[in-house]
Amino acid sequence: MSDPELGKADREFFDQYIYPRLGADREDVTLGPSHGVDFGVVEIGEQALAMATDPVFVMPAVGFERAAWFAFHVLLSDVAVSGLEPAYLSVDFNLPPEITDDEFETVWGTFDREARELGVSIVTGHTARYAGCNYPMVGGGTAMAVGDPDDLVRPDGATAGNRVIVTNGPAIETTGLLSIQFESLLEGELPDSTIEDAQDRFYDMSPVRDALTAAAAGPVTAMHDATEGGIYGGLFEMARAADVGIEIERDRVPVQPGVREACEFFGVDPWISISEGTLLATVDPDGVGDVLEALEREGIPAADVGEVVTGSGLTVDGEAVDHPGKDPFWAAFEEHMAELQS
Repeated sequence: MSDPELGKADREFFDQYIYPRLGADREDVTLGPSHGVDFGVVEIGEQALAMATDPVFVMPAVGFERAAWFAFHVLLSDVAVSGLEPAYLSVDFNLPPEITDDEFETVWGTFDREARELGVSIVTGHTARYAGCNYPMVGGGTAMAVGDPDDLVRPDGATAGNRVIVTNGPAIETTGLLSIQFESLLEGELPDSTIEDAQDRFYDMSPVRDALTAAAAGPVTAMHDATEGGIYGGLFEMARAADVGIEIERDRVPVQPGVREACEFFGVDPWISISEGTLLATVDPDGVGDVLEALEREGIPAADVGEVVTGSGLTVDGEAVDHPGKDPFWAAFEEHMAELQS
């Protein structure tokens, strides 16, 4: 039997082992788990409660402040694409024994700072050191957003005729993390200015502001964070969730400085590699201008790259593109970590 693949479980695994074993069937659950869907929804009284759970992902090699910033925004990103403002957070830290009190203070201080800035209250959690726990996965958390059900942006809301907006472009997370983690491997192989551009992608690795800005600006029908599987995987999942087709022109997608060069060096296809921080949104045509203008005012690169059509799946430049399945980020990370340690 082959070794299990690293990274997020694919749809086959989800369908075989997870769905439909989902516990009790409750009428107040209006959106439950589905592969490639970011959040679930419970209606309580006249309000919608959106929830999303993710790992606490901490990479000490990028520095504990930066690592904590990213970990916090990963926890909020999936619930932010509901269009409702994140309000509450529950965090479980299963820490490796070697983390020092000072290092954890930096992590927690960063969580507190970012939470205050976004109006998020940390309401419960668990913190401990355990043997066998290792970086970067050091726990998990659940983020919650509460609001009017009419303001909720459902993940399956894309309809034929909608336009497709993409922010930031491909491989944002891949570029930001790998270029900092493996800076010594890049030195001498890429110009210093290119390395700096690639590392500047780090603080693009949050779609929270993108999602809240877009949702407040116009008639957004669906949003998704381009995590594992990248832009192609994310758009494919959006199309599948809504039972529609999505057609895009790749040259219209913004590509940030340093991305192409870094991905070429690390041997990953930027279009199918993890891109936390890239927001995929479908928008009613009448609101595209308003959404793009709002994103521009916030300094967020974005473009109208295609449309939602009747049919199924993803089409790029006229050719059908399947879901990429395995994300190349994880193999590249392992390969270059081994190179760094050799």
